[in-house]
Amino acid sequence: MLSYYFQGLVLGAAMILPLGPQNAFVMNQGIRRQYHLMIASLCALSDLVLICGGIFGGSAILMRSPWLLAIVTWGGVAFLLWYGWGALRTAMSASVELATAEVMKQGRWRIIATMLAVTWLNPHVYLDTFVVLGSLGGQLAEEPKRWFALGTVSASILWFYGLAILAAWLAPRLRTAKAQRIINGVVGLVMWFIASQLAWDGVRHINALAG
Repeated sequence: MLSYYFQGLVLGAAMILPLGPQNAFVMNQGIRRQYHLMIASLCALSDLVLICGGIFGGSAILMRSPWLLAIVTWGGVAFLLWYGWGALRTAMSASVELATAEVMKQGRWRIIATMLAVTWLNPHVYLDTFVVLGSLGGQLAEEPKRWFALGTVSASILWFYGLAILAAWLAPRLRTAKAQRIINGVVGLVMWFIASQLAWDGVRHINALAG
């Protein structure tokens, strides 16, 4: 059964490593050393729910409802555009230190709400967990399916805690004005690029439904 565990571990790592809104948020919280371990824990818990939901039957619900998939996609586009604009605005701010300080004033509950948004309003999360992992893990027998899910969840836990701890460790170097401009600029552009890809997929999905 360990072979199924490592299959899930490798596939989970491949899906979670690319920069996205969730990774960007965890990294930024680590750099600020602001509730970063709590955020890593909540992200890992959210992934556990999504991964298990996808592998143990949730993928069928999403795939059988094209309108639900369209709603998730366009909601994600709007969110990614908003999130990317916030990052770009910070990068282009005349005083990036002041802009960063304003972000640091956010309370715990607002940070948690943002974390929930970057996780649950990101359609890529559903495509990865419900469509890809769900279609692969859902075909397995019951026992291998559990080991496969455990492997993907392990990848998520290791990644989020590792990212948060590493970002906090590198914080003295990454909290400089120049580094913050670069990081926020890259994050903003990546978010807009992902949003444009999702919008294009959404348009093709609408055309397919209309056809």
